Amino acid sequence: MPNVLIADDDGHIREVVRYALEQAGFGVLEAADGRETLAVAREQPVDLLLLDIIMPELDGIEVCRRLRADSEVPILFLTSRDDEIDRVLGLELGADDYVTKPFSPRELVARIKAVLRRVGARSGRPTRLFAHGELRLDLERHRCHFRAAEVELTATEFALLQALLGHPGKVYARGELVDRAYGHEHHVTARTIDSHIRRVRKKLADAGARDLIETVHGVGYRLRD
Repeated sequence: MPNVLIADDDGHIREVVRYALEQAGFGVLEAADGRETLAVAREQPVDLLLLDIIMPELDGIEVCRRLRADSEVPILFLTSRDDEIDRVLGLELGADDYVTKPFSPRELVARIKAVLRRVGARSGRPTRLFAHGELRLDLERHRCHFRAAEVELTATEFALLQALLGHPGKVYARGELVDRAYGHEHHVTARTIDSHIRRVRKKLADAGARDLIETVHGVGYRLRD
């Protein structure tokens, strides 16, 4: 049973989300401010963090920043701000998705399940490996390596790299990458995909794999073959 940590200072929202998640078979943990969120996330087994952006003590952006220093737990932002800059900033820091308030509990549960699927939450899947030169993706263990170095990727970053690795040299339009990483009914901007690709490039470069992902201007991206 996956455990979801609900981090929101609004007790009513926590209650509504808890009920929806428990009905869907999830375990639930709660936190009411940023500092409590960090403590729970580091002390309890958490499979996904549902993180409000506006919270006391520490806001969601700062919580995400601190967690990403030593954790790749999937993060889904809750935001009441209709401001793309805030959402993209969160995604650039390593969040996997976001939902804007007010939201449907059913939609929220579906989005949580989609993120967990991207990190391999389902069991019984056969071992699968993708390799391209010295770059390797282990789909069962959700691990990425370049040479001997492990590259820590979020669920969405892993899904994007998996798509590119599936057909080296093929040019993927941003819309295709949205479908691969998020699903066909998910509305994500091109700017969001660009943010994720920028983070993947940096992580690969830090591991010694430079210039593996090429930009095809006006179209999308491809893995250098």
